[in-house]
Amino acid sequence: MKKVWGILIIAVSLMMIVACSGNGGTEDTGEAGTGTSSDNESITLTAWAWNVNVGALEAAIAEFQNEHPNVELEVQDFGRLDVYDKLSTGLAAGGLGLPDIVLVEDDRIQGYVESFPDGFLNLSEMGYDEHEEVFPQFKTELASYDGSFYAMPFDAGPTGLFYRTDIFEEAGVNAEDIETWDDFLVAGEQIKEATGIYAMPLDMYKDDPLFRMMLNQEDVYYFDEEGNIDFTNPKAINAMEMLKKFADADLVKDVDGWNGVVSSTVDGSVATVPFGAWYYGTIIDQASETSGNWGVIPLPSFEEGGNRAANLGGSAWMIPQASENTETAYEFLEFFTTSDELQLVAMEDHGLFPSLNTVYDSEVFTSGVEFFGGQPIWELFASQMEDVPTAYYTDDYSLALDEAIKAQADVFLGAEPKKALEEAAERLSSRSQREVNSH
Repeated sequence: MKKVWGILIIAVSLMMIVACSGNGGTEDTGEAGTGTSSDNESITLTAWAWNVNVGALEAAIAEFQNEHPNVELEVQDFGRLDVYDKLSTGLAAGGLGLPDIVLVEDDRIQGYVESFPDGFLNLSEMGYDEHEEVFPQFKTELASYDGSFYAMPFDAGPTGLFYRTDIFEEAGVNAEDIETWDDFLVAGEQIKEATGIYAMPLDMYKDDPLFRMMLNQEDVYYFDEEGNIDFTNPKAINAMEMLKKFADADLVKDVDGWNGVVSSTVDGSVATVPFGAWYYGTIIDQASETSGNWGVIPLPSFEEGGNRAANLGGSAWMIPQASENTETAYEFLEFFTTSDELQLVAMEDHGLFPSLNTVYDSEVFTSGVEFFGGQPIWELFASQMEDVPTAYYTDDYSLALDEAIKAQADVFLGAEPKKALEEAAERLSSRSQREVNSH
């Protein structure tokens, strides 16, 4: 009998401890998994991010704490690919070991939600739809799935042709006269003949950023809206044919990865670098001695008067469903992603171009940038955001990227663009079991 009473006493004691402690003393959840908080409780949010995004998060939490002094943020700075490895592992394990907040690039959002439909918090159910109008359409579409937000748009990569004004001047080329890719081809030939300098850098056999930018501005991508493989779209073939023209004219400097692009920027062996707005930070950091010798124009179009807007890169914030602090995480990220002040800090201090369109009228965007000869380059990038078409990635994006790079390499080695893309489409179909869009 004493043994039974002892067990009952222990059980009652444990129940009292649980009742008093709530959710480990960190957050009163109200209902399981909702993560409701009060200002009297100490809450520590965890976040996974990388590189300059960490500094942006830390600036945001410092501001958030003015109204919520009980909330702390522990940011774990992992490499980009490490974040995805850990995230995929945690999702596959039912949410085990995941943070409250995670940074995910735009090209991976759809794939994660498709593969793990219960893995992330439905932000529309939390009320995020009310902010839809303050972001460009392509960002809201990339952050949504089946009509609901699963990610909060953060930075973007509106594109441009960064060019060396001194090299253009030496060659007698006026950048403002370049409107189409054919115009750029002629200008590149003139620059090469006058100076011996290549038009642009590209890792021909390992990456295809220029092809992706060209596809995006033409409103096509690796996949169509239904998820079918779209490599054989006439616009995709046209883009690859344009790349071949530049390669055949020996205007593309073959470089080794990211470091090769940066090196060619620094040593002046290329006259332009077509990239996202975020490349500004690399230029001013790595090529500081070239201050005053840079300008930016929009990407050339494929036809006169055609679209010149595209996007390369960009990310958003997501909240794993397994978080025990979902409401606090949501409140913090909503504050962060819709604050003009914090988005300007992210851009000015960390080089992260904001998706939030309410900041584009600020002085930062309308003022000239000294490094770029006083040109208001941020205004140029911001003006593109509403014209960027949506790229469709699917959960097979990594396979498609691999096959697109192989097709590009084949073309640079002499293959015909149409044939190379047809073969890439067949390989991708075999690997992904997706249909090839017939044109």
